[in-house]
Amino acid sequence: MVVPAVPEIIEEEIESAVDSRNESLPSLRELGPPDLVHLVKQSIKSGNKQTGVYHHVTGIDASSSASLAAYVNTIIYSPNDKSSKVISGLYCCYNAFSRLDMRVEVKIPGGVESYCIDERGDKRVASDALWMETFLCGVLRAYAYADDGGGESIKKIIGVRRFDPITSTEMEHKFLDAAERLFFKGPQLGSEPEVQVPNIASNHLTTGLISYIHTTGRYTSGINLFEKLRTRDLEVSSLLARVMISADEEVQAVKLLHDAIAKLPMDYSLLDCQATFCQSKGRLDWALECAKRGVTAAPSEFGTWARLAEVYVGLEQWDLALLTLNSCPMFTYNDKDFPRMPEPAHVLLPVLRESILDEIDEPTNYDGDQVHQSLRKLHAAGYKGTFLKAYSLLTEITAKIGWDQLLRVRSQVFVMEEEYRSEKQTGSNQNVSNPNASTVALRGTPSPVINGNTKPEGHINGDTDSQADDEETLHEKHSSPKSPFSPPNSATIVDRSIEKPEHSITPEVVKSGSDSTSDAPPASAPKYTQFHNKRLCERWLDNLFMVLYEDLRIYTIWRTDMARAQSESSDYRKSAEEWEILGELAERLHHFPEAVEAYQACLRARFSPKAMKGVLRMYEEKGRNGEVLQAMIRLIAWQYRWYSEFSPALLRTVRKLIENEGAVKVRSIVQATSLPQPVLDLTHRYVELCVAFRSSGSEG
Repeated sequence: MVVPAVPEIIEEEIESAVDSRNESLPSLRELGPPDLVHLVKQSIKSGNKQTGVYHHVTGIDASSSASLAAYVNTIIYSPNDKSSKVISGLYCCYNAFSRLDMRVEVKIPGGVESYCIDERGDKRVASDALWMETFLCGVLRAYAYADDGGGESIKKIIGVRRFDPITSTEMEHKFLDAAERLFFKGPQLGSEPEVQVPNIASNHLTTGLISYIHTTGRYTSGINLFEKLRTRDLEVSSLLARVMISADEEVQAVKLLHDAIAKLPMDYSLLDCQATFCQSKGRLDWALECAKRGVTAAPSEFGTWARLAEVYVGLEQWDLALLTLNSCPMFTYNDKDFPRMPEPAHVLLPVLRESILDEIDEPTNYDGDQVHQSLRKLHAAGYKGTFLKAYSLLTEITAKIGWDQLLRVRSQVFVMEEEYRSEKQTGSNQNVSNPNASTVALRGTPSPVINGNTKPEGHINGDTDSQADDEETLHEKHSSPKSPFSPPNSATIVDRSIEKPEHSITPEVVKSGSDSTSDAPPASAPKYTQFHNKRLCERWLDNLFMVLYEDLRIYTIWRTDMARAQSESSDYRKSAEEWEILGELAERLHHFPEAVEAYQACLRARFSPKAMKGVLRMYEEKGRNGEVLQAMIRLIAWQYRWYSEFSPALLRTVRKLIENEGAVKVRSIVQATSLPQPVLDLTHRYVELCVAFRSSGSEG
């Protein structure tokens, strides 16, 4: 069996990595960081010289001290390093249930000592109950820190070995048994960033369970588990229904939802599951009622409001969609408990011989100068959590109705800066907003101004010099030297086609009574007769409009310049990094063909896992299974190159291919590829794993 190579991060001071982990224990919030493996090496030639090295790892069986000691021993007795010998090893694995760091220390010569460290640094005895909690946390971390195939998680933490935590049905039984015993402690682990208050149905344990079931297709095991848990708490019904729907047992799922909601009419997880199912069947009228009840049941949760906004988007009720989006409770994004380590003295990143493939080699020296400054400062690329979901909904609306129409709906729904200034200066006694946006969104009745004749907002005079400079520089850099047109022409086209949004008035401005504008209203100020029917736009949503404008501006420059270059049969040159960013940009804006075009241009310049993953999604949608496997072979080899033998997203893709084509055909297509046999064997391992779990289609 091929296992990833072992990276080595060499410390400046011995055990500084362990000290950093000890210091971080009180600040850990959720599942904790990946496991830490620390070794002390002694040089064979100069006996007194000792060096501290470490790496991180996920997916190791942490059910006992013996299994962790066995992993340390595989590192200690590795034949690769012949210049030094290991004199001690330490394995650290975080128990998120009890907030303890489980430790296994191996000394040579000597023995094995297991203990745990609390947040104050005190030693405690490691009991069997603590080891069971640690084992479950280890499996959940393996899924939480796994890469989706695009390389983002791999690049966040250097030197992490990622193993599949469950490779057999026996290990699955062990995992599900521990999950059943500790299920109702799940809220202690925290939840995804979109969930404000973890509960029985929404926490990291249930997220990990659902991810495992969907990845492996072990729906029967999941149904059996949730059936048993449902007898103890009816709230588990939403999880059971989701698994049943995925297992194509929709009739039983609908009956289950009906019976459970009759007993728990205000359980928002059940209502959200029901709304999602109605959405998938095209019954948006039913989904609307379920989503409204979900918001009533949990008005402080982002997910219920986001579901209601999705339904309004599907119903093409753009005004109510914006009002609902404006009412979403937004949460500060808290990232995973990534390890914070001191600066290393040296880093060794060996390459696994079996993963060597020339076409997937990436340049180790990233040159930021190859990316234009206007592409580097796209704020939407950094959105996560609730802001990412809200921005996705806003871009979906834009893709369906266009930017100009979105601005019209926005100006009809929200109080704009120009009309607020005019209304304030005329001394009107009318209220800025009567009914709040949340009530209107739930009632589903748009304000009268929506169907009125309010004028759309016009351009505002802002500081556009920096934007023009960006456009001109971007054009000069990437247009062909033979191009006869001047750079300002492209900027002029963008200015005419993409209207810059006027700022709306936020509640903070109204409450403070401040106004940075001049005292005198403009002479030609229009009369806003229905001003009092509008709402105040939240500051975060107002910022999203500005960020969306910047995305659209850069996207339009790109497409305009590219179309002109093609019409003149001239080259349109960009670096691989820029093509990758443009692919992400087009994907954010729901322009998927253009995103694939950019990703393919990136791959022609150099290999990029993110670009390959984007192309893979296109192949999957079109059912081009041969191309899917070609992309999979390269992504899996790249994962092994960076010490990851386990990616749930890639395993799920292989499983779906086997369901459609059969394991024999998938193996044959892989084997027929003209790539080195060791590289093909890495993909065969994913197929063998699906066969071991008796996935549909694995028999033939």
